[in-house]
Amino acid sequence: MNYCIAVFKSRSATLSFARLLKAHNIPCAIINTPGSIGHACGISVKFLSDDFALAQQLVSTKLKMSFSGFYNFNDFRML
Repeated sequence: MNYCIAVFKSRSATLSFARLLKAHNIPCAIINTPGSIGHACGISVKFLSDDFALAQQLVSTKLKMSFSGFYNFNDFRML
């Protein structure tokens, strides 16, 4: 599956974004920010890439000041 990670400069902005996504019925999870990203508060919000357009809109209207960026990745898990 394809996922996006939303990275913020503060933990409170990260938690606010997760609440916003859930309020719009977008499933998400708070995860540790991957070490390869490195310039964040330590936690990020993971959500399906299919929901990217709405997530991008929410960031631009609600949380622009604290936002660091979106990252796209494939989740390769052992089955």
